[in-house]
Amino acid sequence: MKVTIVNASPRKNWNTAQLLKEAARGAESVGAEVEYVDLYDLKFTACRSCLACKRKGIDEPCKCYWKDELSPLLERIWKSDKLIAGSPIYFSQPTGWFRSFFERLVFPALSYDDGSSLLKGSVDLDVFFTMNVPEDIYRKSYEARLNEYFEPARLLNGTTRLFPIFDTLQVNDYSKYNMAIFSEEHKKERRETVFPNDLKIAFEVGAGRR
Repeated sequence: MKVTIVNASPRKNWNTAQLLKEAARGAESVGAEVEYVDLYDLKFTACRSCLACKRKGIDEPCKCYWKDELSPLLERIWKSDKLIAGSPIYFSQPTGWFRSFFERLVFPALSYDDGSSLLKGSVDLDVFFTMNVPEDIYRKSYEARLNEYFEPARLLNGTTRLFPIFDTLQVNDYSKYNMAIFSEEHKKERRETVFPNDLKIAFEVGAGRR
């Protein structure tokens, strides 16, 4: 099994990255071939609407023809069995890097003839989201919006699952920042009591046990 893991957070060792590294450990524990990528290390843009992937007579319909550092990664993902991605939520949305990545991932797979998928295989997609807000606000204000956002993931021909991680710790020392709306005590208590279970879930997702 080939598993590609994409961290769409600018922070390489914080909440999102820690979850994804546990998912990688889980996948490796069952013998999967794992590639882990920090998306912010790559130089790329959002879709340029060049429409090269929609031209008649091209040899590979499901391909991004724009030449930058993202295109080779997309090729490897389309040949994977599973994509595990992660992003923090900024202003109720995934990071800009994630959104640029996602549109480049799914647009080449979309047939402009009949709306079907041009991808020959299938890629299951699991996405971890880390956020400052508690679960009730997520359910009320974010959940439906994110489910709708990921509707185009059907073009990957696999299953799509979202794993929201709530009320996360932003920094180790809140006294260094103007962040008075958050309780450092509360955040650290959740970090010690809840986040370990989140990491366990990520491991199980990577191992295919959840």
